[in-house]
Amino acid sequence: MIAQNCETTPRVTPPTTLVLGGARSGKSVYAEGLLAGAAALYIATGQAFDDEMAERIRLHRDRRGPDWTTLEEPLELAACLDRHLSPDRAILVDCLTLWISNLMHAGLDVGRETDRLAELLQDPAGPVVLVSSEVGLGLVPDNKMAREFRDHQGRVNQKLASVCRRVVFVAAGLPLIMKDTL
Repeated sequence: MIAQNCETTPRVTPPTTLVLGGARSGKSVYAEGLLAGAAALYIATGQAFDDEMAERIRLHRDRRGPDWTTLEEPLELAACLDRHLSPDRAILVDCLTLWISNLMHAGLDVGRETDRLAELLQDPAGPVVLVSSEVGLGLVPDNKMAREFRDHQGRVNQKLASVCRRVVFVAAGLPLIMKDTL
């Protein structure tokens, strides 16, 4: 909740914002705060494969409240964005980390899907806020799949940070503006 009220919260939403942070850093709350009061669409990439994840999804929905429209899209993120982009509505995508995991489990090409998303974000028809985890600050994972995931996550974050107009890193609920090119 601190991030929503933090005096460093930007007052103008650029066409594209990437919000990065670790687990439980406050990145989702911060991203939602950027679009508070706006007609916003929430694109959720998470899937409820078990009761614990279903509860997490429910808690996120409850926190956002009834003013948000939610779409669930675990794989076809670029196509979903392309269908729903509008100058009259902001879109929040939460989160790219689960999207990458979904792509890997489906055997899809993460690089190709990332390129599609990055191309769309070059000049979107409306504001887009993306949430993604920063997983590269820890130890090198001890297994191949985890290392591949970490590598994909790092490449996706770098690619999207290069095309987004604003990049924010959130730690302990506090935002650090890393890039701001309005």
